[in-house]
Amino acid sequence: MSSGKTIDWIASKGAPLRGELAVPGDKSVSHRAIMLASLADGVSQVEGFLEGEDARATEAIFRRMGVRIDAPKAGSRIIHGIGIDGLRAPDGPLDCGNAGTGMRLLAGLLAGQSFDTTLVGDASLSKRPMRRVTAPLARMGARIDTGEGGVPPLRIHGGSALQGIDIETEVASAQVKSALLLAGLYARGTTTVREPHPTRDYTERMLQALGWPIEFSPGFARLEGGHRLLARDIAVPADFSSAAFFIVAATLVPGSDVRLQRVGMNPRRTGLLHVLRLMGADIEETPAGEQGGEPVSDLRVRHAPLRGIEVPVAHVADMIDEFPALFVAAACAQGTTTVRGAAELRVKESDRIATMATGLRALGARVDETPDGATIHGDSQLRGGSIDSHGDHRIAMSFAVAAQLSDGGVRIGDIANVATSFPGFDALARQAGFGLREG
Repeated sequence: MSSGKTIDWIASKGAPLRGELAVPGDKSVSHRAIMLASLADGVSQVEGFLEGEDARATEAIFRRMGVRIDAPKAGSRIIHGIGIDGLRAPDGPLDCGNAGTGMRLLAGLLAGQSFDTTLVGDASLSKRPMRRVTAPLARMGARIDTGEGGVPPLRIHGGSALQGIDIETEVASAQVKSALLLAGLYARGTTTVREPHPTRDYTERMLQALGWPIEFSPGFARLEGGHRLLARDIAVPADFSSAAFFIVAATLVPGSDVRLQRVGMNPRRTGLLHVLRLMGADIEETPAGEQGGEPVSDLRVRHAPLRGIEVPVAHVADMIDEFPALFVAAACAQGTTTVRGAAELRVKESDRIATMATGLRALGARVDETPDGATIHGDSQLRGGSIDSHGDHRIAMSFAVAAQLSDGGVRIGDIANVATSFPGFDALARQAGFGLREG
């Protein structure tokens, strides 16, 4: 766990959610801003950088490889790029903390360097599967050793002559796609990635914004090695996954009416909005331009009764990080909600299907697990109880939402890793109307 100590929350029914809320910057964009601006020629200023432990772990890694990164104020970074071939060998293993995104993307980027590196992580990250990245990278000529069972640490051998490939990935994963594209920056020839289902295109958009020639469309990306990245200023949009907890809470809690400012609306990220609307949610979207190459919108969310649905499989990849919050919405909806095609949830920071099912049952909901999803029986009147978040930040925040609908207090254990993605969640939640405190 990131902080080295166990922290619990006591969550209970609060007030209707009200007001304007500004959630932190997008974690995925923050990771990529550090990586690509570090490799660019010139100085980039990043505003809206997420001050979470995951993004700061990536920042620390690039500092250790010779990049000067100034932090004039919270949420702001000035990155003095050292060029595509400017990274230097670090003096020891590089610690990714809890950041699966950071480790998987770095595996591709570091595979093209002239020096050896080792990537390590915390106890949670050290259990997560990495062969989905290392195996396709090996097809490009990368040499990466893993721990037993294909988990970290990753020992990346430098000096490999990478060759571009045309590959259809086995899993729909933006992290796998991005690792291959980042390796492709250093490869001879063309790297083409085709996906079984379209995933988020953050890497493609930012490469394009920094001047690297790239062709991409849903489920497809192609680039050639041998070009340069050009520094530019980057405004990081508010993180949709962080906004999701307030979207669900405002939908569920009677009397709620909140506005979420300038939320990133990458079309491969916002499946939750489509699914909640199918369930009856009242979410008003006002486009507000672009930030960091990403579309942003202001969202107004008002309470509305929900009905259970069969979640369209087409939306699953576009909401994979939001399923814990959706499980809470489904438990409070009228009727049954069925989720299929979401086996990826079992290899996140925790087994999110099992952890959410166990926690919701402890609060009185009826949930039946399946290998790739669950059936959530709605109309549940949630009660108080104790929940183990298993150190998973999204599980912890989802049960803080569930507690706003419960008849009693909910103790949520092991919540320190919330700081990896949403520092200050508890303070913003209390501002919005949550009943939430450390216990």
